[in-house]
Amino acid sequence: MAKLNRQIPTWIVTKKALLLASFVLLTTSAIAQNEGQYTHFMFNRLSYNPAFAGSSGNISATVLYRSQWLGLTLQAPTPGADAGSVPSDLLFSFDMPVSWLHGGIGLNFTSEKIGYHNNTAIGLDYAFRIYWGPGTLAAALEANLQNYQFNTSDLRGSGDLSGDPSAGAGSSSDPLVSGRDVSDFIFDVSTGLYYQVPGLYYVGLSVKNLLGAKSSTLNVHNTRTLYIMGGYEYSFPYNPSFKIKPSVLVKGGNFSVFQAEAACLLDYENIFWAGLGYRWGDAVNFLAGVNFAKILQVGVAYDLTSSKLGFGGGRSIGSLELYLNAAFQITVPKRPPTVSGSTIYLR
Repeated sequence: MAKLNRQIPTWIVTKKALLLASFVLLTTSAIAQNEGQYTHFMFNRLSYNPAFAGSSGNISATVLYRSQWLGLTLQAPTPGADAGSVPSDLLFSFDMPVSWLHGGIGLNFTSEKIGYHNNTAIGLDYAFRIYWGPGTLAAALEANLQNYQFNTSDLRGSGDLSGDPSAGAGSSSDPLVSGRDVSDFIFDVSTGLYYQVPGLYYVGLSVKNLLGAKSSTLNVHNTRTLYIMGGYEYSFPYNPSFKIKPSVLVKGGNFSVFQAEAACLLDYENIFWAGLGYRWGDAVNFLAGVNFAKILQVGVAYDLTSSKLGFGGGRSIGSLELYLNAAFQITVPKRPPTVSGSTIYLR
């Protein structure tokens, strides 16, 4: 391996940027696009399960921003060129109950940048809800339009390994490194079931990307992803102001490769919360937040990377995630009944 490094000019050896770009290429062409992950999954159920739409009874808007693997050093293929990007995700979601639809509606918008990929998606949700036992049961369908962009202008293919630093980006014959940016749209659908007893527990089951839609332009296909989620609220008998809220999320790509994460929050009067979480094989998570006037929630999460991408040697110092939610209700006052009639005089 040392001999190979001496033969390749240093202007080509990107160390981490090339490794990251290669990883993206391999996973995209071989196993397809996967769903993003968020440490605030317990506050972000709509992005995993469309049946959550309208279940809170509030008009709710959520913004999440995640920066993955902070401090990971990237080196450009050539001086002054783009070094690519470590993963970052931006999510906006909105949902509300609609009584005349017997359920709720929702919207999800996501934007993800990883390496030389820029992926955006928008999903529209409808959930039908019925009362069942002590809680409510919802079934939902989501229509999702996704745009995949692959920026190849700063990549190098095997034909670029000539040792000539003046060779232009994408000068090789590799069709994936053609010196042009490629983009395509994919349509897919998702579905889910969600049951909750407010103030006590919830469970959900959903499947994202049911169609497994493909793009021949980019040689990608969506991964069918199964999500199982659940959460519980426990109030201390002698001090109900404090609650413990454990939650879990299990996801499986193509129903074969599974990943699980769990978290437990300590909540005070639905005003402050803090807790710990763990994503198996990836990170230990720390969460904290505050609820202003029970309308605006602000939270932050830090993931301490436990994989080999962790501390040391230019590797990551962790991941940071910011959470913002605004929730409110609009109450339309009922009109008083009108009274009409005639006056009768009695003598």
